[in-house]
Amino acid sequence: MVNNKVHTTTKVLSFIENYGRELWMGADIRRKEKIEKAIEFAERIKKVQEEAGVVLRKVQEDVKRQADKR
Repeated sequence: MVNNKVHTTTKVLSFIENYGRELWMGADIRRKEKIEKAIEFAERIKKVQEEAGVVLRKVQEDVKRQADKR
């Protein structure tokens, strides 16, 4: 078992004090922020695609209406 608790006196992880580097536990917990940003990006892109779809359908209808007049 590895001691990865923050020391009450030094306010530093014991592992860092002993080994001079952060402990890697198999997953980078700092990536949560990147995942959240990726989710925000995906949501923004989805919204843009939906808005573009609405505009394209309107243009398609306008073009069809103009073509039907001929």
